[in-house]
Amino acid sequence: MKHLSDSRSYDLAGLYTLSFRLVIGWTYFSAFWRRLILENKLIPDEAGYIGGKFNHFLPNALGIKTIIEYLVTHPDALQRSMMAFTIIEAVVGLFIILGLFTRLMSIGIFGLAMGILLGSGWIGTTCLDEWQIGVLGIAGGFVLFLTGSGPFSLDHYFIKNNKRFTHKKWFLWLGSGVLPLAKPKTLVVAGSVFIFGLTLLTNQYFHGGVWGTLHNKSIKPKIEISNISIRNSDLVFEVYRTEGVDVYGSFLIGIHILDKDGHMVKELNHKELSKFPKENIKNHYVAKVKPGKHSLIIPLGSKADIKVDLADISPENIHMIKLIDISGIEWTAKIE
Repeated sequence: MKHLSDSRSYDLAGLYTLSFRLVIGWTYFSAFWRRLILENKLIPDEAGYIGGKFNHFLPNALGIKTIIEYLVTHPDALQRSMMAFTIIEAVVGLFIILGLFTRLMSIGIFGLAMGILLGSGWIGTTCLDEWQIGVLGIAGGFVLFLTGSGPFSLDHYFIKNNKRFTHKKWFLWLGSGVLPLAKPKTLVVAGSVFIFGLTLLTNQYFHGGVWGTLHNKSIKPKIEISNISIRNSDLVFEVYRTEGVDVYGSFLIGIHILDKDGHMVKELNHKELSKFPKENIKNHYVAKVKPGKHSLIIPLGSKADIKVDLADISPENIHMIKLIDISGIEWTAKIE
């Protein structure tokens, strides 16, 4: 009788989470649907390439920067990874919708959501978009692991039709049915405390959302200038776009070279930057700094060495470099 009671309880739990299972399943399956069925976003060097979007995660990722940087500096490995992720999301999402090996797929949901959280939890211009997707996906994966699928699922169909493999212990852990736990409260409490702690930690780390000053790194662009040197008659410096909207570039409309008194000794305006020689830009990642129609475009996460010809001025007069965004934001760095 106890087994029948437990079985009914799990059936009801799986039934009550049906809408949740369908929505979270579509959330991940739709990644595959968007990238390969509606459009092909797995082709490098084409607009919308998912690898370029992955590059946007790099500047402020938590704990996985090394992995992301390796991939965006190795385009072949990046493309293979994006294809693998897309296939995994398709399988996990579809199986969750169908309720097939629900607990195994819920682990996939947990892992995919963790990747979203750590990689892009800092991105979101208005309502912490990626952070919310990540933490809710982690919590959702945990809930689906606990409940399994109810009556409207293939797991339940196999159980009701008394398929032999459904009597194996591994199926209870990877499919649905009564989870074989001696102390289920321990797992529920421990898992819930861990996920809530991770939620608070990442909310604070990415956004200052628990205490202190709130901040949002997705609102306005920020460019870091480093590795400045004068080589023969060229000024070479590195630009790295670390903040701002991920779907909108920083549009550089001015490069000013200043003397020690702050007077401008050389200027590149928006027209000159829109025709900036591509051979004078050495990109490090798949997100590329490049001349646009009216400016020099610097996407989020891009890093490049820029070379400016100094043939018409004396290197001794150079003290500072200033970059000017179309929004009016300026970034400066001294030339040591």
